[in-house]
Amino acid sequence: MTRRLLALACFALALAVLSLVWMRRDDGGRASLTVYCAAGLKKPVEAVAEAYRKEFGVEVNLQYGGTGTLLSQIEVAKRGDLFIAADDGSLADAEKRKLVAEALPLVMQRPVVAVKAGNPLKIRDLADLGRDDVRLALANPEAASISKVSRRLLGGEWERLAAKAVVMKPTVTELAADLQLGAIDAAIVWDAVVKQFDGLGAVELAELSSHRENASCAVLSVCQDPVAALRFARYLAAPDRGGRIFAEHGFTPAGGDPWTEKPSLVLYSGGVNRLAIEPVLKEFADREGVDLTTVYNGCGILCASMKAMGDTANPKFPDVYYACDVCFVPPVAEQFPEAVLLTETAIVIAVPEGNPAGIQTLSDLARGGLRVGLCNAEQSTLGFMTNAMLRQTGLLESVRKNVVVEVPTADFLVNQMRAGSLDAIVVYEVNVAPHPDHFDMIRLPEEFSKAVQPFAVRADSPNARLAGRLLGFLRSRSAVFEAAGFRWRGDGAAVPSDQLDVPPWLKQ
Repeated sequence: MTRRLLALACFALALAVLSLVWMRRDDGGRASLTVYCAAGLKKPVEAVAEAYRKEFGVEVNLQYGGTGTLLSQIEVAKRGDLFIAADDGSLADAEKRKLVAEALPLVMQRPVVAVKAGNPLKIRDLADLGRDDVRLALANPEAASISKVSRRLLGGEWERLAAKAVVMKPTVTELAADLQLGAIDAAIVWDAVVKQFDGLGAVELAELSSHRENASCAVLSVCQDPVAALRFARYLAAPDRGGRIFAEHGFTPAGGDPWTEKPSLVLYSGGVNRLAIEPVLKEFADREGVDLTTVYNGCGILCASMKAMGDTANPKFPDVYYACDVCFVPPVAEQFPEAVLLTETAIVIAVPEGNPAGIQTLSDLARGGLRVGLCNAEQSTLGFMTNAMLRQTGLLESVRKNVVVEVPTADFLVNQMRAGSLDAIVVYEVNVAPHPDHFDMIRLPEEFSKAVQPFAVRADSPNARLAGRLLGFLRSRSAVFEAAGFRWRGDGAAVPSDQLDVPPWLKQ
């Protein structure tokens, strides 16, 4: 009998374990999420979490506090999924301490002076806050971001106010509650906090209220399930989900991608970039839990394809365009009005190891009897740049007499040379650098040979925020590009497409 009871108990335990596993699989991999949230955003975040639970069955465990206090808790606990910071500075601090990864802006906030409705004490400016009849309260700048921001904006005036304050509280919500109860007369808080408490009003000071801060949701570095965490973060930021609830609570949404359970991105990429980005793109798609469709081809073909679609209403129109050189951004500048210069490589002449034909310069490609391979000038950036280089140096006609093959991308040329059917090819340095035992490289003058790869997000992409996180992800993997032979340039700001530095001889 004892054995039978033991067997039944083991069976029941196994069923319980299986049910837990099944539950975890149903909700996207986790039964719950742990979110550290700045206290001033408590009401809307609670409402969004409840809506998310009803829609997807995922419990969101929320821990509230001052932003600075939460950061300390995260650093000590080393567990959790998301951190909602009240200001940009605290988020930057979290990034500096390597506590967070991706971040999604949720709302914009302004510091204001909270007073009783109707402003019975007629507080108008900073001087009024120092009056003897005004009981001023502040948040602790070590615990709450509102005072850290205010201290920075006010400079020496902050110290005067801090010395006069009757109390310092850990969070803005405690300040607002005290004001509502009549325990104090004024407090510096975020504008949206005032709107969440009946009987309060806001006084806008020029020294404070013109300043804007983003409250953002960031994935913690210790998060064990970024797919589930990012899914909720997207829900928080989506205008038709969390954004609507934030607005109902008096916040100004920062804007996010429209909600979809599994977003998708279409990326067009020039063939040369494939050498580095393919594994990084897979890593990004797996982390975000999204569908990422990548089309690799010559940039001439990619631009022609975009032109053929007519406009961006076509669902196949790319959200992201990663060209082989800046000269192939102007044809689609209307759709991609700015670009970040990510990488750089050089155009070279590649010959079989040992250079049996003794090729030393571009003009040597015109020697009789050579079998030369080029990329097609209409289909690819490399072909277009090579053609322009030959025309600029007066070698176009003489070299073209030796061209026996023209292809859309350089990998075809590399394969044909390895097969022994070509004597020289014009390709990117990164195409042949991985094969030093098979090829020698002849470098060309830099003014003709430099190719810079720009990354651009479509202006009206419904998933522009997701595409922006892809850019951030690529930037965090610069070592992958350098290992593939590219020179990294991706830390600069975006450049308007009509201001890209395209040499005159490459303008289309």
